[in-house]
Amino acid sequence: MSRFLSVIPVDNARTILLSLARKTTGKTIPLADSHGYVLSADIISDIDIPGFDRSTVDGYAVCAADTIGAGESIPVMLRLSGRIEMGDEPSGSVSSGICMYIPTGAYLPPGADAVVMVEYCEEMGNDVFISKPVAVGENIVFRGEDFSSQKPALHAGTRISSRVMGVLAACGVSEVPVSEKPRVAIISTGNEIVPVSDIPKGGQIRDVNTYLCAGFIEEAGGIPVPVGIVRDDRTALEDALIQAISQTDMVLISGGSSKGERDMCADIIRQKGELLVHGIALSPGKPTIIGKVHEKPVIGLPGHPASAYVVLHALVRDLIYCMTGEISHPIRISGILTSSVPSAKGREDYIRVMLNEDAIAPVFGKSGLTNTLTASDGLLCIPADTEGYEKGIRVFAEPWRSL
Repeated sequence: MSRFLSVIPVDNARTILLSLARKTTGKTIPLADSHGYVLSADIISDIDIPGFDRSTVDGYAVCAADTIGAGESIPVMLRLSGRIEMGDEPSGSVSSGICMYIPTGAYLPPGADAVVMVEYCEEMGNDVFISKPVAVGENIVFRGEDFSSQKPALHAGTRISSRVMGVLAACGVSEVPVSEKPRVAIISTGNEIVPVSDIPKGGQIRDVNTYLCAGFIEEAGGIPVPVGIVRDDRTALEDALIQAISQTDMVLISGGSSKGERDMCADIIRQKGELLVHGIALSPGKPTIIGKVHEKPVIGLPGHPASAYVVLHALVRDLIYCMTGEISHPIRISGILTSSVPSAKGREDYIRVMLNEDAIAPVFGKSGLTNTLTASDGLLCIPADTEGYEKGIRVFAEPWRSL
C-alpha cells in the first residue's frame, strides 16, 4: 500500500470532515450546571434591564437645560426639592429650576433628563449650586438599555462562560436551553505505548495522546471518552472501534496513520465504513486519516503529540463546534516575526510561537518533542500559497488560551 492515498489541501479536508457533523440534540439544564455548554436557542430577558431609568453616579437629578453656562466662577443655582432613596420610586418630580438628590443606581425622577455628579455640586440649605453643565442623558442608564425584553440578550451558539451565566441570571433564565456535548472516544494505539503509571522500558513511551486529546476535547466543548491502549492487532482495533462508535458521537484514533502496520487503521475504516481522506497538505500532521463508520466521524491522528495537537487545532475543534452549534471567533494577535520561517508552497504549516508584547518568536522543534507545546504560547499558520515568512514582517498568531 502506498504511504498516502491522496494528499489534499487542509480546506478540502475540513469541508469533508464538517460534512460528517451531526448536530447534537438539545436539552434544558439548570443554570448552575450550564457552564461550558453551548446555547441552543436565543435568550430574551423576561423584563427590561434595568426596569427603570436610573443614575450611574451619586449626584443631583436635573433638567440638563438648567445647567447651560454653569461654571466654577458662576455656578447655576437650583432649588432642592427632595431626596430619592434606593429601592423606592421617587415621590416627587423635577422641573425647570428644581433638582433632587439621587444616589448611584436609584430611580430617576420624572422630568429629569440628566444627573450632575456630586463633586460638581454644593448644597447650601434648600439650594444646590452646580459648577459644571451636563448634556441630556448624561450619567443615566435608561430602561432596557442593558438588555431589552424585545430583542435577544444572547444568541444561539454562544458558549456559556461565567460572564454569560451572569447575563442568564439577570434575564431570569433558571433553566437553560443547551446543545448536548458530543461524546468523543479516544483510542491510543501502538505496541510501544504503556500506561502513564508505568516506567517505560527500552522502546516504550507513555500514553501522552489520550490525555492531550481529552483535555483538548473538554476545552472545545466535548466530553472525552478514553477507551485505553490498543495494541497493533487488527482484531483488537476493530473491536475497540466498533464499541467506541456504538457509545459515542465520534472517534479519535491516536497513531495508526503512518506507514507499515499502522496502515491497518485505514484498512479497518475502509472495511467497516468509508475512508475519505488519508493524507493532508498539513505540517505537522500530513498522515491524518478521515473516515466514517456507521455515519460517524473517525479521525486518525499522528502518533507524535505535537503533531496530533496541530490536527486537533486545525480540524477537530471545528468539528466539535459544528456538532454543538457553537459560533466561535478565535483570538488572533499580531506581532513582528523575530526570525524567518521557511515553508513549502502547497502545504499549510503550523509553527509554534512565543508571544512577547509586539514580537512573535518561532519555537522550532521536532514533531516528536512535546516540550514545544508548553514552551510556546500559540500557533502561527503559514497558508499553503505562501513560501514562508521573512524576519521583520507583521504576522498574526492564535494564542493557546483562545482554544
